Amino acid sequence: MNPSDKLRELGIELPETAKPLASYVPSLRVGNYIFISGNLPIRDGKLIFEGKVPVDLSIEDGYEAAKIAAINIMAAIKGEIGDLAKVKRIVRLNGFVQCSDDFTMQPNVINGASDLFVEVFGDIGKHTRAVMGVNSLPLNSPVEIDAIIEIME
Repeated sequence: MNPSDKLRELGIELPETAKPLASYVPSLRVGNYIFISGNLPIRDGKLIFEGKVPVDLSIEDGYEAAKIAAINIMAAIKGEIGDLAKVKRIVRLNGFVQCSDDFTMQPNVINGASDLFVEVFGDIGKHTRAVMGVNSLPLNSPVEIDAIIEIME
């Protein structure tokens, strides 16, 4: 199934590419790869979740925050190449989780993004990944996720 059709089936509408919060570009194409800057769980210009997991948010809320960040990554991909069907492979995600010092379940939070990429893209959505727990993130976001995407020539 085409990724855009799958998004429609899931009831997900991609927003416009998020505007940068500082001095960087949302995405950069280099050859057949797109490097996507870090994305937060922002919808309609507003941060949907704030705070540390599991202090201020549950793991489930963090999962949903990661899912929203993934939707914003897909919007950046579409903004760069026009059509998600041109994605050859989701290569890598880097996920950052703002969390308490003793929290060790960061992978469960970033699964919100990983699971959505596989649901939308199928096998080409399976990717490598690194997940890190951090003390703080921009705007007090619980997650920030960046990506590397391979596209068709």
